[in-house]
Amino acid sequence: TETVNSPPSRSRPCVWRRDCAECDRYAPMGTRILVIKLAAPGDVLRSAAVLPPLRRAHPSSHVTWVTDEAAAPLLSRNPLVDRLMTFGFETSLVLAAQAFDLAVCLDKEPRAAALMRAVRAGRKLGFELSDFGTVRALNEGAAYDLSLGLSDELKFRVNTKSYPEIACGIAEVAYEGEPYTLALPEESVRRAGAFLAALSPRDPVVGIVAGAGAVFANKALPPSACSELAKAVRAKLGGTAVVLGGPADRERAEEVLRLAGGAAVDGGTHELLDYAALVGMCDAVVTGDTMALHIAVALGVPVVAVFGPTAPQEIDLYGRGRKVVAGLPCAPCYRRSCDVSPSCMDSVPADGLLAALEDTLKEEDSR
Repeated sequence: TETVNSPPSRSRPCVWRRDCAECDRYAPMGTRILVIKLAAPGDVLRSAAVLPPLRRAHPSSHVTWVTDEAAAPLLSRNPLVDRLMTFGFETSLVLAAQAFDLAVCLDKEPRAAALMRAVRAGRKLGFELSDFGTVRALNEGAAYDLSLGLSDELKFRVNTKSYPEIACGIAEVAYEGEPYTLALPEESVRRAGAFLAALSPRDPVVGIVAGAGAVFANKALPPSACSELAKAVRAKLGGTAVVLGGPADRERAEEVLRLAGGAAVDGGTHELLDYAALVGMCDAVVTGDTMALHIAVALGVPVVAVFGPTAPQEIDLYGRGRKVVAGLPCAPCYRRSCDVSPSCMDSVPADGLLAALEDTLKEEDSR
């Protein structure tokens, strides 16, 4: 993958410093494809499910992907992305000077849709900004995705499509159930391995994710449920519970560790790809609808995924794990705030999480 604006491309017309006519690395681009998906990092990662079918539909092609800087590491080593660009003025300027055969915008947010409007392409799919500054769907697959954001009935009760399937519908390629993947640098795997080894873990190693993004209320498991599960992992499974989370989850992680009373170990905070490598070393991960869930799926780690305010049918575990769904009648809701007490995630019993975890581990052992 050529990462955007790398130093060689700033000062030289070719990173290999050769004339095309005399270069054994020269390969025509074929179909020039642009994919725009900016945020959030977990959504960007699972949107990579469009890449295998895009490549099947266009065997000789060159794929440029534009994303936010925070999400770029998750695609930086994807072999199906030829050029990765981070969103901003310089990228917009460079893209405006080019022409693509196909452009696909998977984002409904205005800045992504505006970039799509400005891009020149023979065919455009997904979303772009209208003359009135509103986001509009360009094809049937995008119109369906837009409708999901407008109708609770459709999104929560009628829709049966997963997010990757919806993304492939926007790109008008056949979704054949291929999981999205994540390639990690060796140094991240090495650092995560050294960190985990220093904890002297006992098998099974179970990652328990303490936090979740702040966009929707109550996506994270309550600290009390995390701590009870950690105690059960040690007492009943003889394993080690590693409390995982990012810098913003630190307070919740410390609360889980305090309540666990020594039954859990601290997974610390790490750079994104080191964190992903640590998730990849777990025998299973228990989490809400978080970026860690998408990382685990991409790395083939079994997941116990717990859903409260978000829609479980939009998550594809690809046959590795269990979904635990909150039983409150108001869930899912996608609300940004909630005054229901106990909340949907509070209603998930710790013994239910343990049963799902045991079933997942047994299933993995039988593979």
